[in-house]
Amino acid sequence: MSVDPSLKIKGALTRHRNVLTRAERIEKLKDEERWSEGDSLFGLPKVAHRKSHAGRKGEEGPAKEAAPGAAVEAPKPEKTPG
Repeated sequence: MSVDPSLKIKGALTRHRNVLTRAERIEKLKDEERWSEGDSLFGLPKVAHRKSHAGRKGEEGPAKEAAPGAAVEAPKPEKTPG
């Protein structure tokens, strides 16, 4: 029997999850000062949880200015009399 590919790499199971546990949501709400100790544990507000893109380069580099396939204005042909 073979080993599942997700188990071969160290930390493969610690990937980004879309759903937070109640404890994780409360922790984020505490950081944002939107929850205090006396508040109910049920009916918690939604918490934005975005995947960070570490190491991604900014899109405003020189590659954006001279992107291949970009629309380039062609010089207008001169009209000749006649």
